[in-house]
This record gives sequence, C-alpha cells and structure tokens, in this order.
Amino acid sequence: MDLPLNALRAFQVSARHLSFTRAAQELNLTQAAVSQHVKNLEARLGVALFRRVPRGLVLTDEGLALMPVLSESFDRIAIALQGYRGKVRRQVLSVGVVGTFAVGWLLPRMRGFQSLNPQVDLRVFSNNNRVDLAAEGLDLAIRFGDGNWHGIDAQPLLSAPLSPVCAPAVAPRLRTARDVLREPLLRSYRPDEWPAWFAAAGLEPPLVQGSMFDSSLVLADAAAQGAGIALLPVRLFEREFLSGRLLRPFALEVETGKYWLTRIASRRPNAAMQAFSGWMHGALAA
Repeated sequence: MDLPLNALRAFQVSARHLSFTRAAQELNLTQAAVSQHVKNLEARLGVALFRRVPRGLVLTDEGLALMPVLSESFDRIAIALQGYRGKVRRQVLSVGVVGTFAVGWLLPRMRGFQSLNPQVDLRVFSNNNRVDLAAEGLDLAIRFGDGNWHGIDAQPLLSAPLSPVCAPAVAPRLRTARDVLREPLLRSYRPDEWPAWFAAAGLEPPLVQGSMFDSSLVLADAAAQGAGIALLPVRLFEREFLSGRLLRPFALEVETGKYWLTRIASRRPNAAMQAFSGWMHGALAA
C-alpha cells in the first residue's frame, strides 16, 4: 500500500499530542494541513484513526495499534539519519510521572539528567497514577503499584513504604499506635493502606471513613494543616520533614507497592528512552 510519509508523520505526531494544533506547531504546518493529512490517511486505510471529542482527540483501536509501530519506525529513521549529519539530533522524550514521585524525587535531580543528555528534550506530564501510555502519547511512565499491567514492560525503581505522618500539633497525642485510632484518618483511593498498617501494628483495623484524596501531595498538605493523620511514603517528603511541617510519630511502616518505570512492551526503546532509564537506575543506585 502506497501511503504518503507526510500523512503518516502527521498522524504519529497528532497521536502523541492528541491535538492537531500542537502537532501543527511541532511540524511547522497549519492546523488545517495536519487535519487534512490525517483525513487523507484515514481515507486510504478505510478506517478512523481518531474520534473527535469536545476535549480533543481520542485514538480508536486502529489508531492505538498503528501508533507504536509508526513511533518506532520514525525513531529508527532518525537514529539512522544522525550518521549523515554533522550534529546530534535532539530527541523528544515524553514521560508521565505520578505527582508524588515527580515532586519528591525527579524534579530535584532532573538537572543532572539534562546535563548528561543535552540532546534529549524531556517533557514531563504529571498524573495521579492513572495513565494510558498509548492514548496519551507517552514514551515512558513512572507509576506506583505491583508492576503487573497488561501489555506493559515494568522495571522496578523505588520501594516506598508508608508510615503515619501528621502536623507538629498532633504529634504529642500519638504515644502508641493505638492512639492513632482516636484521630481522623486521611486516606487515599487505595483502600488497603490503613488496614495493612494497623495489621502490622497488631491492631484490629477500624472502619476508615475520613476524607479521601487522589493525590498524595494534597494528602500531605491536609495532614500538615492538621486535618488528620496520613499514610505517606516518607522518603518522598524529605523537604516537609526537614522544614518541620510534617512529623513521623512512629517508625513502623508498611509496603503496599513500588514505583516502576513502564513502557509499552511491544515498543522497542529508542536512544532517549534508554538514556533516561539508564540514568534513573544509576541515580537510584547511587
């Protein structure tokens, strides 16, 4: 099948951004030209690659299947062409990162990656651990869990055991683990966390009905303001402990998952993906 390269490129960039406008900016074309390229490609293939929705674009099943194939192909072409150029080509690397890890670990160290890899244009997109690499056009994603995601290659990065934390004004009331039962318990959307900690403390888990948060960053701020006690990965909130905004009344901690570096298993890592992965593992080992 004779398909125009410009149309394939227009689709691949639009799929990565889920936006014709942002694709047009990257390709130095008009939005109308990008949209027309994609329409022509859909007509030649006889399938719809996008669904147009009020908030932008959504890939169809056919688009999801085509996206990683084209991304890998264009990456390989770019790498091959580098040998014919007098300078190193910059590579765009889009990484989705759960907010807690981004603020607590990645951002303080990101300059180190950029200084070692000036050819990589790193783009960070934060999320609350709900991420779809293909639909969001991400090369990599750092997420929390057990590492078992269908069709995903997951490399373990960091253990993040949870421990109760609270505001300085609350800490004096917490002399034993049983004292936690008398305080408001702030919770995440993972219902197993508080029961796991109470079980580790040898206590019958209570029925937790406190406020729920979908972000550990907001959860930490609520605890710092005295709204209750939160279970948090202590090693990702070092600044809050050093500043005294949060205190850790007990050493007891419980592990419910890890942070993982993930990618679509069917997609071969390009040079930028390999550079980022190698840097992360090296920095964590150090």
